[in-house]
Amino acid sequence: MKEKQLHMIGNAHLDPVWLWQWQEGVQETKATFRSVLDRMNEYPDFVFTSSSAAFYEWVEENEPKMFEEIRQRIREGRWQICGGWWIQPDCNIPGGESFVRQGLYGQRYFHEKFGVMAKVGYNVDSFGHHGMLPQILKKSGMDYYVFMRPMPNEKGLPARTFHWESDDGSRVLAYRIPFEYCTWGKDLDKHVARCIDELKDPVNDLMVFYGVGNHGGGPTKENIESIKRMNNDPAFPSLPFTAPNEFFRKVEGFEHPVVHDDLQHHASGCYAVHSGIKQWNRQAENKLISAEKWSALAERVTGQPYPANFHRAWKNVLFNQFHDILAGTSIEPAYEDARNMHGEAMSIAERGLNYAIQSFSWNIGIEQEEGMKPIVVFNPHAWESRVNVELEITPIRDHTILVDETGKQIPYQVVQSLATADGRWRISFIADLPPMGYRVYKVRSGTGNPAKLVIPSVQASDYTMENDRLRLEFDPGTGFISRLHDKKANFDVFGGPAAKPVVMEDKSDTWSHNVFHFQDAIGEFKARSVRRVEHGPVKSVIRVTSEYGRSIIVQDFTMYRELDYIDVKVTVDWREQFKALKLVFPVNLQFTKQTYEIPYGFKEREHNGEEEPGQGWVDYTGIIRGDGSVYGLSLINDAKYSYSMMNKDLAMTVLRSPIYAHHDPRVPDPDGHYSFIDQGIQTFHYRLLPHQGSWEQAGTVKRTLELNQRPTAIIETYHEGPLPQQDSFLSVDQDNIIVSAVKKAEDNDDLIVRCYEATKTATQAVLTFPKWNRKVDVSFGPCEIKTLRIPVDAGRPVTETNLLEMDGDRA
Repeated sequence: MKEKQLHMIGNAHLDPVWLWQWQEGVQETKATFRSVLDRMNEYPDFVFTSSSAAFYEWVEENEPKMFEEIRQRIREGRWQICGGWWIQPDCNIPGGESFVRQGLYGQRYFHEKFGVMAKVGYNVDSFGHHGMLPQILKKSGMDYYVFMRPMPNEKGLPARTFHWESDDGSRVLAYRIPFEYCTWGKDLDKHVARCIDELKDPVNDLMVFYGVGNHGGGPTKENIESIKRMNNDPAFPSLPFTAPNEFFRKVEGFEHPVVHDDLQHHASGCYAVHSGIKQWNRQAENKLISAEKWSALAERVTGQPYPANFHRAWKNVLFNQFHDILAGTSIEPAYEDARNMHGEAMSIAERGLNYAIQSFSWNIGIEQEEGMKPIVVFNPHAWESRVNVELEITPIRDHTILVDETGKQIPYQVVQSLATADGRWRISFIADLPPMGYRVYKVRSGTGNPAKLVIPSVQASDYTMENDRLRLEFDPGTGFISRLHDKKANFDVFGGPAAKPVVMEDKSDTWSHNVFHFQDAIGEFKARSVRRVEHGPVKSVIRVTSEYGRSIIVQDFTMYRELDYIDVKVTVDWREQFKALKLVFPVNLQFTKQTYEIPYGFKEREHNGEEEPGQGWVDYTGIIRGDGSVYGLSLINDAKYSYSMMNKDLAMTVLRSPIYAHHDPRVPDPDGHYSFIDQGIQTFHYRLLPHQGSWEQAGTVKRTLELNQRPTAIIETYHEGPLPQQDSFLSVDQDNIIVSAVKKAEDNDDLIVRCYEATKTATQAVLTFPKWNRKVDVSFGPCEIKTLRIPVDAGRPVTETNLLEMDGDRA
């Protein structure tokens, strides 16, 4: 029996927030780490494993003497760092760049403070794991991965230990923990006995995790004594005190099966529950990414200092991605804390962005002209963007015109101001913006202006809107879309009423344990009014106001004269309990393919009605019946992560309303008083992008980013300056290569540019930096993430680095 080994992994699963707030999490972390250090003093062979840089920063800042003790034990090798991330996050909902930053800040913290970096990725309690993680882990210095969920009853795997492969071909050696990641503080005989049954030739090694967890605690004296006793018993296999590093080193020489898939599903209700934390996360990520881009460029172009506190902002965002926070499963006060942390992060981002763009706009040479107000519009994306821009301005007269920097008139319309008081106007126009650059537009109100451009409006009534490409019709009785007709393809996109708010019964707990479908429809919202509320040369808007019970949903459908998609602003006032809300779109296609955006990639899934996690877009593409041509619909949004596709129905789950932190099997008292999630008003946006051909050809990824990272517009004044009225700083010559991040390097003044291939196509691309006369040829494999280092010194070559910015192979 002793030729078999159960590697005993002493750990303490710490939920910094769950049924408690982060302040209690700090205390539990210190108490747990103190207990572990005491056990090390008592048992010289005891080894402990721990993750999450955020915990160590707490101890460093609040208990520096204990931090030094931990540092010494790490030097000895008895306290081993794993999971080189800031926290153990939800592994579906954060964006791709957030997973990069988990490793960037986590691994660099461990390297700076302890001289080590984790080799083992470690998310033992996260509720599912997206399929691009192997590449992100590998490029963050981690060759191995430990997880527990989904459990065997939720997803079958060929072995406990397997090679996990992402679409680019990256592999990590992964291990699914048997049974549980923590134990009670008693003897471990039963836990060890059931794990022995899991030993299978030829790999007669397993990791067995022990130690009191969730609210911390760690290995107890009884735990350790029972391991020692069993280790001396020939009836048991060898039970060494060890850590995941040693286990993986021992087993990596064996042949292991390969799994090329995401690891789902556990707690499917978590993709939709608590709209607030989901929206704050999306907003904070995108604000920080935009702020970094313009701050990094501004430092090089105008000398504006790069904000040092972006690190603090990112750490707030990363902490709030902890799996029991971002999943929506914590107690209600925890979300007040999360709101405040996200608020700090977004304030830092907004301040940095504002200083950066104003440093640009203040240095643009703008001529003096009576009655003229210049507007500078900044595009955060490395492609030419044609997007709607709206901003508040004063004043607009009947003879006011809008022109670009060449003097060409641009159609605009006046829309309702955000201010009810007099003195403010709001204008809307379509801007053509250079790649990662800016453009000056001018509002001219002088009496000598040429005649105002007369442009035909979108054809629109209370129930129909039509431009050159699309015709949209509403049923005045229900408020549902009755028809979306693509005039170019001569095709009706929907096979039935669409944009239909459907109420589902949902009596599951906060996680929706063992629930994989939300398909029990018990009602629909019905229209109270359908009417046109905006109309002009730029866009028309039809507002549909609908009711269900005491709840109201308002959908403002916008059709632009010059753009081939429909934008929808949604305001929900939700007053229901134990119910979920979906927006349903029956797509009129056959032989379909269903695609979901995942972090820095995408995933095709079955249309079986299961609730699935997705990022900013999902797509439903198939064949037009009788025609045979490829057609599809992309559904894009700026706040939601939960979708289902059942037969022809594409649905976005808007919200769920269970009790806060309710966990089966406890049954709520029917006479009890509980707080329910997602009560009240929320607002978000979605976009309908019908397309001939595939989503790849339709530019779905770019249209999603344009919705989530919108252009920034600022009103300027006239002044002399060295910068032109239109400029561009970075572009890419291939549509499938997305520049996802531009930032200042962690260790010097170099520029870091991150790109990824978005369509699973090997590609040769050229990145152009016109201000510095640089062109960079880069080779991308399918779905590959590349990080480039652009030196300040133009004489030095551009190099490729890893996600930690810690190596220097030539690009």
